[in-house]
Amino acid sequence: MAAEKNRQVLIVELPQGKLSKDHFKLVDGAVPEAKDGDVLVKTHYISLDAANRAWMQGATYRDAIESGQVMAGGAIAEVLSSKSDAYKPGDLVFADTGWQEFAALPAKQCTKLPALEPMTHLLSVYGVAGLTAYFGLFEIGAPKEGETVVVSAAAGSVGSIVGQLAKIRGCRVVGIAGGREKCDWLVKELGFDAAIDYKNEPVHKALKEACPKGIDVYFDNVGGDILEACLFRMNLFGRIACCGAVSQYDGEAPAHGPRGIPGLIVTKRIKMQGFIVMDFNDKRDRALEDLQRWVGEGKIKVQEDIIEGLENTPQALIGLLAGENRGKRMVKVA
Repeated sequence: MAAEKNRQVLIVELPQGKLSKDHFKLVDGAVPEAKDGDVLVKTHYISLDAANRAWMQGATYRDAIESGQVMAGGAIAEVLSSKSDAYKPGDLVFADTGWQEFAALPAKQCTKLPALEPMTHLLSVYGVAGLTAYFGLFEIGAPKEGETVVVSAAAGSVGSIVGQLAKIRGCRVVGIAGGREKCDWLVKELGFDAAIDYKNEPVHKALKEACPKGIDVYFDNVGGDILEACLFRMNLFGRIACCGAVSQYDGEAPAHGPRGIPGLIVTKRIKMQGFIVMDFNDKRDRALEDLQRWVGEGKIKVQEDIIEGLENTPQALIGLLAGENRGKRMVKVA
């Protein structure tokens, strides 16, 4: 190993309110060694997601993050050395490397990636973002041609793909995003039928205008007041795919939950289901085939937001939580 140090971003204090750069520290650690069954990898691109912030609040589908640890996060990484028959040097993997340049991980915790170009697509449209959009929309939302699909955080990594997938299915698509620039981009560039700027117009009223026939499928990335607004516009037997609740991740807990639960769910017979992308691993190959075909045909436009430098990862996450990005945000490490 030529490298003598391993730059790492530690989370030195768990936030009680808003996340800030003071909660992190950049340090030089030792380059780890692979043990039997492990691989030593070099991190290329770190995935940034709102879920990174949710992990700081306690155990979810993964263990809680604790202060003093390398900040957790998935990444595309290259195998440098392997003590497992499953991988050889040069292989690309997706793994929870954490925010660091090098990591030694059990081979069984890595997912082998194809050698596709650009590599960044393996984190965006062919990675967690694209697969989350695909499975959440098609497996849970199950939209039919002619139905109305609404998606929140529509300019983000998942939402921007959800909307395009719904258009492929022949639906009327309405996005909810923050700021006129993002809303214009959704309609003019990605082909959404309408977009609602939640920062500058009442969502309840705007939904009535944008969804005159009601909402059949709502893909929820934010929770809170926007979920409440959509609940009141749902049609009978509507479906809600619960992907995230970014409005509740960073800062104080909300004073109240969305009204209409469970009343509207009962009276409108709404199906409301949470999910994570790993629930559908058995259908992954089919999903990737579809996504690759639609990208190749120009039916999906891929938007990526790449930040340079491991040292900028904390600020990049803070910015994502504030809605700075369009499309998939990631950090280029090497």
